[in-house]
Amino acid sequence: MPCPVSHGTPATVVLDPYVTDLRAERETLYAAGPLTRVELPGGGTAWAVTHHAEARALLTDPRLVKDIAHWADYQEGRIPATWPLLSTIPPTPTNLLGTDGDEHRRLRLLTAKAFSARRVERLRPRVEEITAGLLDVLEPRAGEPLDLKNEFAFKLPMNVIGELYGVPDAEHGLLRDLYVKFFSSVTGPEEFLETYATLEKYYDDLLAAKRAAPGDDLTTELLAVDDNGDSLSDLEVRGTLQVVVAAGHETTVNLLCNAVRALLAHPDRFASVRKGEVDWDAVVEEVLRFDPPTSNFLFRFATEDVEVGGATVGKGEALMVSYGAISRDRAEHGEEPHPDTFDPARTRGRHISFGYGPHVCPGAPLARMEARIALPMLFERFPDLRLAVPDRELGNHPSVVVNSLRELPVLLRP
Repeated sequence: MPCPVSHGTPATVVLDPYVTDLRAERETLYAAGPLTRVELPGGGTAWAVTHHAEARALLTDPRLVKDIAHWADYQEGRIPATWPLLSTIPPTPTNLLGTDGDEHRRLRLLTAKAFSARRVERLRPRVEEITAGLLDVLEPRAGEPLDLKNEFAFKLPMNVIGELYGVPDAEHGLLRDLYVKFFSSVTGPEEFLETYATLEKYYDDLLAAKRAAPGDDLTTELLAVDDNGDSLSDLEVRGTLQVVVAAGHETTVNLLCNAVRALLAHPDRFASVRKGEVDWDAVVEEVLRFDPPTSNFLFRFATEDVEVGGATVGKGEALMVSYGAISRDRAEHGEEPHPDTFDPARTRGRHISFGYGPHVCPGAPLARMEARIALPMLFERFPDLRLAVPDRELGNHPSVVVNSLRELPVLLRP
């Protein structure tokens, strides 16, 4: 399938739900920017911001809000309840992804302490311990092909976020399978509704279990939080769990897989890392720019007309933030080395792949720490690790939201 093409009006870019050529799609969106219309899987259109400066301006513009009540297409019935991308848009303003202003600040203050720099740093020994244990488990299979995504990249962040929020180990696989469907752009209407309802029930049951038997975990803390008389409702706790568990593992899974892929595809650049000429912090930041864990973030809604980049996001229209396209912005990252190349020694530009402004991802410090620990430990244990298939055969999960490989087949010790 070819890369997305423009049709209808020249400025409309059609997003490929099967993500058959992500690099070409990023370039198409960047070239059409800084603001362009996109046609979305399952029907409907939105604006996409695809350049760095314009994205920073819009992500801090109070006229663009997260509350779905301001989305005309949804409120007027042009977007059905079975639309596959609705999974990432809160139906009510009860969590960090669906609120703005004072309410967003309230929820963020009551939940963000879990991801403070001090608390994340205290997790370092445990992340190192979990990483070492997972690598130990892989040792007997080091000479045979295995899926590094499922066997390592998923299990590390899921174990970490699971321990933080009291999600039993036995349920990690269930959540993995549900989130595969949750983030897919091609999940059928009935399956979409079933998946959404199953996840809601899962978190409701988790809250009931923690009330009956409180534990030493953040879910128990959320249920008990009392900040000068301010507490979280059950809907707010459930909404918080839905966001942090999903983002708390999915982002890091994709970051780890994309890092391994980029390093193996660029042996000359990887050699500089192995020699200590480039540190792992720089590797992580370049992967976040070059191949961000989230391709496109849905949505913000205009409460009034907003002009930017020679175009106008009309009142009631939706805005998508295209982090993949933004990562290719020559004005921010320069022409040399070209933004479509992986270069951890790059010195120009800063990515915004964890967002920008009041909605910047609160879990970013944890994702960075996990990657900075896991990647060097992985390659120290298995220095000859290589792909078990040609890079061109690696396929993306069918999602225009998350940038996730279907699998990452490798040989740890060829």
